[in-house]
Amino acid sequence: MRRREFITLLGSAAAWVSPARAQEPPRVIGVLSGFGLAGFFADVQMPAFVQGLKDAGFVEGRNIRIEIRRADGRYDRLPSLAAELVSRNVAAIYASDLPSAFAAKAATKTIPIVFGTGADPVKVGLVDSLSRPKDNLTGVSVFLSVLGPKRVELLHELLPAANTIALLANPGNVNIKTDEPEIRATADRLPMLFICRWSLLRPPRRVSAWCRFTIVSVQLRREPSV
Repeated sequence: MRRREFITLLGSAAAWVSPARAQEPPRVIGVLSGFGLAGFFADVQMPAFVQGLKDAGFVEGRNIRIEIRRADGRYDRLPSLAAELVSRNVAAIYASDLPSAFAAKAATKTIPIVFGTGADPVKVGLVDSLSRPKDNLTGVSVFLSVLGPKRVELLHELLPAANTIALLANPGNVNIKTDEPEIRATADRLPMLFICRWSLLRPPRRVSAWCRFTIVSVQLRREPSV
């Protein structure tokens, strides 16, 4: 970047947080999430999000307001929640997960959307390119989806006699459409190991039952006595 361009950019940033701009009404940042109030979203994502805004000079209650819309695991609610944020004329939307990102993308072509996901956003069709996502979307991915097959391999190493593995999944989450085939393909390569997919419609209410199902589903084959 040339020196003049850098000075221009720095001046623009300074103007954004200048005292004169601070007198304007706070801008509204929309947050869209498929998660519930408790757990990773509330304990990790939101504190980091708020702190990141603060580090950039945007403080809730001072020059911004944050409006949160949560689907609580009911991904079919995301389109209406996204439309609600758009109707509020928010300055930007933070989509905390992949289903939320797709809902926000469908709801607006003009409001900036920043997403966070563990999937490959190009592979699932959210953006065209990592370097040039185009339109009004940008974001970050930690590519957790590639860990699914690795977890199956690790489980096979830990429990080589297991002949069944249960995959807990919410069928409304678009991640499962790309994750399950890769996990299943890995399981098929391993002897005596199969994928048993089970639909989870309301994760927060049925997690304990599913955990019990998982334990029962991992069946161990007795090794022959020597």
